[in-house]
Amino acid sequence: MKSTPLSLVAGVVALAAVTGFAALTAPGDEGVTEAKAAARLPVERSSLLCPAPSTSDLADTTYTSFTPAGEGGGEAGAAELTPAEPLPADEDTPADKDDEAEKDDKKDEDAKGDKGDEDKAADTKPVISLKGLGKPATAETSKSDAPALVGTATGSFAPGWAAQQTTVAAAGGARGLLGASCTAPDTDFWFPGASTGASRQDYVHLTNPDDTAAVADIELYGAEGALKSDVGEGITVPARSSVPMLISTLTSEAAENVTVHVTTRTGRVGAVVSAAEDEVGSDWLAASADPASTQILPGIPADATSVRLVAFAPGEDDADVKVQLMGKNATFSPAGNSTLHIKSRMTASIDLKDVTRGEPGSLRLSPADGSRTPVVAALRVVRGTGAKQEVAFIPATGPVGERATVADNRAKGSVLSLTAPGETAKVKVTTSEGSEGGSASVKTYTVKSGTTLEVTPEIPAGLKGGYALTVESESGGPVHAARTLTLKESGIDMFTVQTLPDDGGTVEVPAAEQDLTVLDD
Repeated sequence: MKSTPLSLVAGVVALAAVTGFAALTAPGDEGVTEAKAAARLPVERSSLLCPAPSTSDLADTTYTSFTPAGEGGGEAGAAELTPAEPLPADEDTPADKDDEAEKDDKKDEDAKGDKGDEDKAADTKPVISLKGLGKPATAETSKSDAPALVGTATGSFAPGWAAQQTTVAAAGGARGLLGASCTAPDTDFWFPGASTGASRQDYVHLTNPDDTAAVADIELYGAEGALKSDVGEGITVPARSSVPMLISTLTSEAAENVTVHVTTRTGRVGAVVSAAEDEVGSDWLAASADPASTQILPGIPADATSVRLVAFAPGEDDADVKVQLMGKNATFSPAGNSTLHIKSRMTASIDLKDVTRGEPGSLRLSPADGSRTPVVAALRVVRGTGAKQEVAFIPATGPVGERATVADNRAKGSVLSLTAPGETAKVKVTTSEGSEGGSASVKTYTVKSGTTLEVTPEIPAGLKGGYALTVESESGGPVHAARTLTLKESGIDMFTVQTLPDDGGTVEVPAAEQDLTVLDD
């Protein structure tokens, strides 16, 4: 009997060179190579999308880009955010061109002159580029037609790359502090907490980062079920462009509490909702964590004057959930609102009023009847009263996991909220170098089981500019986190809240071991 190696061996050797973890038993080897455990490796490419910031002439926007210092993804790489500019109509679907066609195109371009080339270069050059790890980079704009941004980080800049878009609108119908963590493209998004009511102007922003068009569907669900819509299906988002859709134009039905579901038939998009409420303020509503039977909504400010919970059960079964506030010292159920019944594919809401009563808190939704029906959820939070009200939104979010980061923190007005819904946990919080100067610092916090810990981050020594906050799990149970940024403008404490889910900076690479020897007679 003889051994004959397959040509597939060469392929596995190549795989081993890429992952560094493939094990191979070559022909003629005796014994069995020990299996190697799966390892987590840094990602080598990340994508982020930022929506078009504002149409107001009285708005100023700051972009912040940041990658934590640490082990990178191989080569040096880069991290850039550039304007989302659509391809020319004849380039929506990239195709190979023969040499003659390319020559003709080149002649046509040359005939247009250098001026056109300069304009194109100005429109597509990066808005912001990172120069190094562990130090934020910033850029600003006050243009009312500022575009959405698409970005890619590669190599050592990819693991944990984060970007923040913060807009101050001092006056007008969209007055407020609008903050959005730029998000990765995906195919499925849930937004409980939107509205088609007369007092709200909510837009779904769809941004396509790819070189081919994406096709998206938008479904709306109110308290009685699906809202009738004839124009929410088959929305084309051209290649490398962004499309805002006014939610109230997608249906003739007015509803105060609406769940928006965005899916794609082809391609992928970044999706986020901008919400502006008359005489209250405006902010971005980020997508809820994926449907799950237990959801955590961290970071309700201590001085919240109004908190509204909006939840939705996307499956075929109703959901009964316990509503609990994890406060400064203990977990308890709000008086009169200890449970919430959510009918299948209907949006439910409850007004929790000033539920925190002067102490910071986080909300936990969990099964009340053992059914474990998945739900999505978000909070509409108001601070202030009368003409000094301001609104923000807190979606359900996953734990910080291995590491999570939020960019654009200021010397004044940044507060970090940490909650441990299970076991007591310990986390390490790093405040980065300042964008224009300052030394990074590290501090460890213990979060007791079932409580919310609110801390003011340790300001970097010699801080100039803004800084980033990175939270890393050290021991104990999972921790969920949110950052509140408050800026005083025109006598109003404008604020925005961003959650900190795991940054996905590493991926699990399984070990590969297979004896590919073929035994022949």
